[in-house]
Amino acid sequence: MSAMRPTRRTLLRRGAGALLAPLARPLFAQQPVPPPADAVFVCPMDPDVRSTKAGVCSRCGMKLVAGLPDPVEYHLDLSVTPHALKVGQPARITFTVHDPWKGRPVTHFQIVHEKLFHMFIVSQDLKVFVHDHPVGPDENGNFTYDYKFPQPGMYRLLGDFYPDGATPQLIAETVIVPGKPPAAPQIPPDYSTKDTENLRVEMRTDPEQPVSGQKTQMYFHLSPADGIEKYIGAWAHMLVASDDLIDLIHTHPLIADGGPQLQFSLVFPRARTFRVWVQFQRKGIVNTAHFDVPVKDLE
Repeated sequence: MSAMRPTRRTLLRRGAGALLAPLARPLFAQQPVPPPADAVFVCPMDPDVRSTKAGVCSRCGMKLVAGLPDPVEYHLDLSVTPHALKVGQPARITFTVHDPWKGRPVTHFQIVHEKLFHMFIVSQDLKVFVHDHPVGPDENGNFTYDYKFPQPGMYRLLGDFYPDGATPQLIAETVIVPGKPPAAPQIPPDYSTKDTENLRVEMRTDPEQPVSGQKTQMYFHLSPADGIEKYIGAWAHMLVASDDLIDLIHTHPLIADGGPQLQFSLVFPRARTFRVWVQFQRKGIVNTAHFDVPVKDLE
């Protein structure tokens, strides 16, 4: 799995970390210690957004915190019932988060973009894309999601969550559905304009030919320009997947204000073709478009 870390969320490592949990809670509540007068407030999701005052991130709306814990990766366990999966039959997916020190289930989470847990499902042929939010946590810290896998083959399930006392985490797991798997995707470059539910979505990149390890600006134009709304706390959501599903990135706009122009900033980790799903909301309807972006190595 990739260890690349762009401005926002990248699989496994994106500035995500945790503060060692205390062994026991105090018997009496303690008053929170105020931050020092010279504290620098940082966004947990966008660590490059900083301020000398408390507030919220101008980019994603999360509450700024006085400094961030050191990066520590939590553990995500995934189970699916029934164990003998069949195409088109109901299955229950269970996610459980454990701390990285003693393996204790985590039961308290911070809200990220109006939800406690974001989940993505992507099939190996890149034809299946799901962005949804499991129910939970229950008293054991479990999040659950009911789903019918539509075809055999490999699926990557991506959990995006923010344990209390830590910083945001992005971890992927794999599920195999028995049967003849689909062929490996052969995806040519596709920058063509997309007509979705009630939006037309245009995209261009700068540079026109993205280079691995270098910053790529991605510009989107939406039409009609009226009625554009935030979708679960952000003006847009983007998931980027390499064609072999090794690299997965979840991110949000660098520049957006509710108008028809949006800009993302992204660093592609290596030379592959990447499918980019982007979601916008207009007049209460969520629109999903995808583009296929070839990335080359620096020559």
